Amino acid sequence: MLNIESTAIEARDNLISQKVATLPPSGIRKFFDLLSSMEDIISLGIGEPDFVTPWHIREAGTYSLEKGYTMYTSNSGMPELRQELTSYLELHYGISYHPEHEILVTTGSSEGLDLALRAIINPGDEVIIPDPCYVAYPADIILAGGVPILIPTNEENNFVVRATDIEARITKQTKAILVGYPANPTGAVMSKKESRAISELAKKHDLLVISDEIYARLVYGDEHICFPSLPMMRECTILISGLSKSHAMTGWRIGYVAAERRFIQALTKIHQYTMLSAPTIAQMAAIEALRNGEAEVQKMVQEYNRRRRFMVKRLNEIGLPCFEPKGAFYAFPSIKATGMSSEEFAEKLLLEEKVAVVPGTAFGACGEGFVRCCYATSLSNIEEALRRMGRFIRKNRLTT
Repeated sequence: MLNIESTAIEARDNLISQKVATLPPSGIRKFFDLLSSMEDIISLGIGEPDFVTPWHIREAGTYSLEKGYTMYTSNSGMPELRQELTSYLELHYGISYHPEHEILVTTGSSEGLDLALRAIINPGDEVIIPDPCYVAYPADIILAGGVPILIPTNEENNFVVRATDIEARITKQTKAILVGYPANPTGAVMSKKESRAISELAKKHDLLVISDEIYARLVYGDEHICFPSLPMMRECTILISGLSKSHAMTGWRIGYVAAERRFIQALTKIHQYTMLSAPTIAQMAAIEALRNGEAEVQKMVQEYNRRRRFMVKRLNEIGLPCFEPKGAFYAFPSIKATGMSSEEFAEKLLLEEKVAVVPGTAFGACGEGFVRCCYATSLSNIEEALRRMGRFIRKNRLTT
């Protein structure tokens, strides 16, 4: 007998793009959905600053409303903001871009990444990415019609992708290398030596580099290397960044792309048909952030650094070995000694001790055996979370 209901469901499913239908959901979402139904949770999971956007920046947004600045801006973003962004990149990294032709203001750096991939990928093009990596990298490549090629990284190399490993996976279909340092989820920072090696590789094989530098200002110790500032890399690098992490402006959704004119023109074609322009109010706030927000950036970095040192020290003390993250606001401790998978550990810790961490497998197969702990929360929360984690380890006799 014909099952009318199942046939109807199957027919409806055929209306969904195969790319979308087969795309797995974000591994982070499962745990966020679970903790949303629980009380008294200490979350080390959400990757956003716990600082409120500084008042003078919020005031600039409020002022724009009071003055009635509520219309669309140029597709590329307000000229004043693009000028501030070029000055910012010149000041911090010594690299010059033309504000009119080589800067595109986007609705967060996530849109910038999506635009960059859609603008360069033809069906079947391969894009090389490290594993583990930010959850959107493989998905965005697939949605753009490309093929993600994952290069394993490990704790012994501080989770930094090596040029030699990349070169071994280059084929005729390789179009670009996508790197994101400082890295989410590991906190890894790429050295100047390794950055240069990858830049030489890109030039040798005529590859583009997409450099996601959203955490560029959150570096502790070594100086961040802005990829397009390397010799001869400005011409073949698409730089993606924004103000979400550095200026505690996640909800304002201001990102930007800096690249040669031909790339910006291609990205803008897509942007003008989909997003039109970033929010006007947020652009006004971003101008203020870039002009007068440096002191707050430095204060936040100092506080993150204090939390970072404490978290890494305590993780090692309670039996979860953790290499020293040099950037972003994440630690990536090993849970291999527990005998649990990353997902099992995260779920059991959440249910038993009400501490939320993200399983490393949410960021790729090489994340197995690790969990991501975010220290963008108060030191008192971090202290209590690690006290609970230590109790969890002792209670379950998990250390070897």
